[in-house]
Amino acid sequence: MFVRKSMRLTIITLLAAALFLTACNMGATPAPTVDINAINTAAVGTAMGQLSAQFTQTALAAPSVTPLPTNTAISLPTFPPPTVNGALPTVSFNTTPLPGFTALPTSAAPAATVSLGDACNNNVFEGDITIPDGTILKPGQDFVKTWAIRNTGTCTWDEGYALVFIGGDKAIDPVNFKFKKKGDFISPSEGVNISISLTAPLAPGKYQGTWRMQSDSGYYFGTPLTVYFEVKK
Repeated sequence: MFVRKSMRLTIITLLAAALFLTACNMGATPAPTVDINAINTAAVGTAMGQLSAQFTQTALAAPSVTPLPTNTAISLPTFPPPTVNGALPTVSFNTTPLPGFTALPTSAAPAATVSLGDACNNNVFEGDITIPDGTILKPGQDFVKTWAIRNTGTCTWDEGYALVFIGGDKAIDPVNFKFKKKGDFISPSEGVNISISLTAPLAPGKYQGTWRMQSDSGYYFGTPLTVYFEVKK
């Protein structure tokens, strides 16, 4: 009897406790429902934020690169063509020697010692004795051209030496002067006047001729001797 009463009391107690707990849970807020999609969205956002932060740190850590300069074209200055006032200058090759060349002296040049030969055979022009350059002659007029020259070599101008016509107008009837006799011989350092007989052409105009000394072996040497004159009626 006592056991039955004890069991009954225990059951009543448990039922009372259960009713009490049930009454307590009825006023409580129900547990929230878990949204799987929200969890996935949050996880993806977190991962993207971490990657963005990592890329930002990497960019900050990388050294800055200075861009290479570009080639800038430089405009060259332009120059206007030269202006020539009047006619262009005329160059005469008869009076203007080319660079690197020395013009041969003529009888019109002042007296000077010019080495146009060798130690043995050489001469220098010292002046015009007759018919200076530019002399005006009549048509057909006979005249004598005389030059003063000096033997500047070490050899005597003896038989076989001559003053020879080497170029010019043949209309002036050029001839050669030959050293034939002892009285004509010219020793070293000795001066002499050499004359050539010529004839002015009949036609008006300007004429010229050139002579040069020649040794007994046919060697031309010394300063060329020239004549320049004009024929007028």
